[in-house]
Amino acid sequence: MSAVTIHAVPGLPEVRPGDDIAALIARAAPDLADGDILVVTSKIVSKAEGRVRRDDDRTRAIAEETERVVARRGDTVIAQTRHGFVMAAAGVDASNTEPGTVLLLPADPDASARRVRAGLAAKVGVILSDTFGRPWRNGLTDVAIGAAGVRPFADFRGTSDAYGNPLVATITALVDEIAAAAELVKGKLDGVPVAIVRGLSHLVTDEDGPGVRPLVRPADEDMFRYGSADVLFARRTIREFSAEPVDPAAVTRAVRAAISAPAPHHTTPWRFVLLETASTREKLLDAMLAAWVRDLRATGFTEESIARRVRRGDVLRRAPYLAVPCLVMDGSHTYPDDRRNAAEREMFVVATGAGVQNFLVHLAVEGLGSAWVSSTMFCRDVVREVLDLPETWDPMGTVAIGHPSAPPPDRPPRDPADFIVTR
Repeated sequence: MSAVTIHAVPGLPEVRPGDDIAALIARAAPDLADGDILVVTSKIVSKAEGRVRRDDDRTRAIAEETERVVARRGDTVIAQTRHGFVMAAAGVDASNTEPGTVLLLPADPDASARRVRAGLAAKVGVILSDTFGRPWRNGLTDVAIGAAGVRPFADFRGTSDAYGNPLVATITALVDEIAAAAELVKGKLDGVPVAIVRGLSHLVTDEDGPGVRPLVRPADEDMFRYGSADVLFARRTIREFSAEPVDPAAVTRAVRAAISAPAPHHTTPWRFVLLETASTREKLLDAMLAAWVRDLRATGFTEESIARRVRRGDVLRRAPYLAVPCLVMDGSHTYPDDRRNAAEREMFVVATGAGVQNFLVHLAVEGLGSAWVSSTMFCRDVVREVLDLPETWDPMGTVAIGHPSAPPPDRPPRDPADFIVTR
């Protein structure tokens, strides 16, 4: 590689639904040659593919295109799209489109890039670009949201630098660098949606290749998955788990979050019993089941009704990891009357609940699903005996933990006004 040149492709008409993008580019760029890389603004692809919404309500379009809200501040929403991209407004754009319309991202940008490439006579690479903001950086830059026929990245892991230092994490996002460079000649206001990058033929491949999907970071590798404004909503009750094992270190980090909760008198009322072996989990659940059945029989339930009710505890058996949070009244005050003693215990119960909530939220941040089940509160003596716990430890439910086998269903909407009384 001796030199790289980038030049804009002027002369493309206003793109309409059904237009052939490849044919439009071929007419506007007759000098297109083997080894070139075309960078195409995704907006014209969206228009050609009919991804135009005639709707003044951009907010509704954003909600429909959002897979997960990452952060929100006022009217600004940072959202993950179904493609896995994390971007402002889920990629819904009201610029460079007719008034009263908004543009959605292409449904499958990699497939769109492949179609454009297939329609061109020259053997070129194709990159679809869009504008992204960056965490911790002001300003915008273009990145690749789709690609075909071009190497998406260069992986330098396992090699050494000029000083002999091993490279263990260096992966260069080639298609993002090319997309950003091409934007320098396309411009935001010039109405030039295509650029040709020449001099990088060694990155152009015979096959269409994997597209940009390898650049989308998997959830379990995302250290910043949840924005601070929406982290609480990351916690969802999960009742079905995959066979993937749970990392005990992740649970320990969740305990660290739990014990940061507020507590009365500067006490530490939380204890967490972590059941990491299958035999211990089975022994505890069998004992709890027997106690539950005894209680139901004593209350007069039929055997059929008992069988239905105890199935509610199956979520604990399906989980690959269990935790039993316990309340400990260390540091509590004692009063000469029952009223104040009851209030004292309630303070500690509230503090324990805050710790459990912190625990559940941080498990979600770690990419783990969880379900809090109250069963142990109905047979505390049995739990203490099986787990060999002190008499002063009160089990406050059991938390089923594991990797979700499927995304949780949508939470029914709740209006805060229904839960507020103003005086």
